[in-house]
Amino acid sequence: MTQERDPRVKKFFYLALTLIICLLVLIYSVFTTIKNIRKLPSLNITKNELAVRGDIYSSDNFKITTSRKLYKASIDTRYLDINKKELFIKLFSIYSNIPSEKILKKIDKSLLKPSTVVLSYNIDSKTAKNLKALSYKLRQLDVFISRKINGSKKLTALDVLESGEKRIYSYEDVLTPTIGYIRKYESQKGTTKVKGIKGLEKKFDNLLNNSEDGMLKGKRDVNSYISFDKNSILKQRVDGSNIYLNIPLRLQKNIEMVLDIYKKELKADEIIVSIMESKTGKVLSLASSNRFNPERIFQEDIPSLNVKAVEYPFEPGSIIKPISIALVLDKKRIRKNELFSAHNLKGNSNSKGLYPKGRYKIGRHYIHDDHRFKKHYLTLDDIVIFSSNIGTLLLAQRLSGKEMLDGMHNFGFTKKTGIELPYERVGILPSLKQFSAGERNNSDNVFKATVSYGQGMTSTFMQVLKAYTVFNNEGYVTTPKLVSHIQNDTTKYLSNKNDIKRVISKDTAKEIKRLLIKTVDKGTGRSARIEGLEIGGKTGTAQIARKGKYQKEYISSFFGFVNDAQNSYTIGVTVFNPNSKGKKRYQYYASKSAVPVFKEVTNILLKLGYLSK
Repeated sequence: MTQERDPRVKKFFYLALTLIICLLVLIYSVFTTIKNIRKLPSLNITKNELAVRGDIYSSDNFKITTSRKLYKASIDTRYLDINKKELFIKLFSIYSNIPSEKILKKIDKSLLKPSTVVLSYNIDSKTAKNLKALSYKLRQLDVFISRKINGSKKLTALDVLESGEKRIYSYEDVLTPTIGYIRKYESQKGTTKVKGIKGLEKKFDNLLNNSEDGMLKGKRDVNSYISFDKNSILKQRVDGSNIYLNIPLRLQKNIEMVLDIYKKELKADEIIVSIMESKTGKVLSLASSNRFNPERIFQEDIPSLNVKAVEYPFEPGSIIKPISIALVLDKKRIRKNELFSAHNLKGNSNSKGLYPKGRYKIGRHYIHDDHRFKKHYLTLDDIVIFSSNIGTLLLAQRLSGKEMLDGMHNFGFTKKTGIELPYERVGILPSLKQFSAGERNNSDNVFKATVSYGQGMTSTFMQVLKAYTVFNNEGYVTTPKLVSHIQNDTTKYLSNKNDIKRVISKDTAKEIKRLLIKTVDKGTGRSARIEGLEIGGKTGTAQIARKGKYQKEYISSFFGFVNDAQNSYTIGVTVFNPNSKGKKRYQYYASKSAVPVFKEVTNILLKLGYLSK
């Protein structure tokens, strides 16, 4: 009996031992699995949605510049079925419009050492959508197969992911260089972003780039897409703020077309035009003949990248005369019907009854008039209408040095205009000490003399334009404004309120305005005259100075205003280095260059309904 039990006990013992060993193996396996890091795909997935830079709009709601998202398409060649490589290349080429040869070259290079290869970084949103649909089809066709890599079985197919943004300039060179340009950079997230370098793109870079990426977070389905439920997270993307300008695209394009024609006709280096609403400061146009396409900047475009209207100070010449005369009038230093010597007494008049050009000595310097007068004494009207240097400097001597300097400062010289552009220059004026020299012994001051007719100082185009709003706005100066408002998804920010400041009295402004209108009716601005409109302005022809010496090159300007019953505009035209040689050498005079451009600009305002007779 005992012997019969022994085999059973042994069998039970071995069975129990076997079960214990199996249990230990199982426990060990479970423990090892828990302890070791397993390379399994996460059950959750997070996808970020890239936000882009804001847009810039014209006042007539055309999108001047915008940003579009870019995508990159990539595959991991370790999962590509080599037998279906040609099928993949053919389908990808059709969907992406990328040549098959280009795709084949990239894939074959990657197959030498299988890894992830980017097939394109420059895919637009529409193509990206189609490629995502293709990715799903490729899975169904088993173009990609799962493989065990690093201990885990995985499958990746065609990936189409956001890679950055591209800045688009819808109308190429329109409104450049004012609109500016951008430069690409790689963000910390590895995406391509852009930042403003010049112009409005630079000035409002922080607002345009004030964006926040969106986010999708949830559980992963079998196709690696997000399956939404109550625990999913959805955060909408917020793009950068949009900038809305006061400049209408249609008007801007028409002005630029005129400048292109006149630059060729005048053989000029560059022509600048700007139109401002005199009372509000709204800039309706800031145009240059020298423009570029911000998407394709070439070596020859480099001189055109700067906004010359605010970045290039120059001697303005006779367009300053109404300003310096206004300072004297405002101090009531001119008597009614007063006469001023033309200083042209030497010799007799010629056969036309014209006397020699005036000549006036200050210290060691002689100052001349360009115009020959029929008389020895000039009225205030003569001085302005026929642009007398001598008459203007005689008036300027009636101001103290401090009055001259403070007056020029009040008109905005050596100060930024407040226009929404970066890198604005301010120009120079003589110091108070220079302006005041000779006051104790009542002698003439050469600095007051030269500045009174626009030499010995520098200013920018925009400073002069701002100063001229005073004469068309009852003595108030108006700040130029390119931007109407700024808007993001939730808030609309208006531009600064109408920032105006009284510079001269209403009576003084009215008198200078009368003189400028008379200059157009009878003087050097006659070519700007259009029946039925109130037009006034002043010409200025200044020589370009380099290294302390005047060159035989000129800057010709005409600044003034155009009004009808409802509208009031201040307009500036400056022509840099117009033709001064050959049969048409007299084109360097402002009356032959800047004034005709001014008239064409006025005609455009009439044609487009900004003015009416």
